[in-house]
Amino acid sequence: MIKEKTRIQTLFENKGDSEKVMSLFISAGYPDLDSTVDLILGFEKNGADLIELGMPFSDPLADGPTIQYASNTAIKNGITMDKIFGMVREIRKSSEIPLILMGYINPILKYGVDRFCEQAEKNGVDGLIIPDAPVEESSIISKKAEQHNLNLIFLVAPNSSNERMQVVDQHSNGFVYCVSVTGVTGARQGDEVAKSVEKFIHRVKTNVTKNPKLVGFGIKSYEDAQIISKEVDGFIVGSALIDTIKKVYPEEGWKDNVFSFVRRLKYGKTESQKERSL
Repeated sequence: MIKEKTRIQTLFENKGDSEKVMSLFISAGYPDLDSTVDLILGFEKNGADLIELGMPFSDPLADGPTIQYASNTAIKNGITMDKIFGMVREIRKSSEIPLILMGYINPILKYGVDRFCEQAEKNGVDGLIIPDAPVEESSIISKKAEQHNLNLIFLVAPNSSNERMQVVDQHSNGFVYCVSVTGVTGARQGDEVAKSVEKFIHRVKTNVTKNPKLVGFGIKSYEDAQIISKEVDGFIVGSALIDTIKKVYPEEGWKDNVFSFVRRLKYGKTESQKERSL
């Protein structure tokens, strides 16, 4: 049992019924070490409700080409676990946005599970997503995560059985991550995601009843997000955000262009135009 309510849990408790939570994923240290904190603070100002900060790893399991590129760039930039905690510490000087660390179990084991969880809590992390530590193998970190007040978030996918979804719901805290399509991360074309997600989300709603539900993988626009998340609590965008950064970095004003994309993701083109006209 988590000893104190985390920022993630508070976010969902305070959310209105019709509001959609927007969670953004970015690899720590991408596109450079100095920009991560500014980007996250800017994401918050432009509509992000929750941040998933990727812990780059050289041998990822679920990452598509875009996030692999970002992770490799961050590794070349010299990202380390201590630098990631330093970024979180800087963000906490001016923001209470819920922060999740997302990555793979090997770097955590190398750093030390006890030390990792202690530093995560000390610096202001709220939760963890570790795709290669599913429920059955999560005991390697679940007890320490609980001791250090870190929500553990597990994933369900279209090929998860109903029974599997129920087990994931029982072991998750904060929310359940609904992977909209099978395969690796990456923005999809056309209506691939929308076609895949309808039956899947119907099963999720039936079997995931304890936790809020966020849907991710393949969302690249406001329109995608509204269609795909209409029956759940919100949506997650990662690859489309990193693709946007990749297109504009390091041009002059590149961060403003990225923040404009974030604003469109949350509010749509019309709302963004209204905001600019104020």
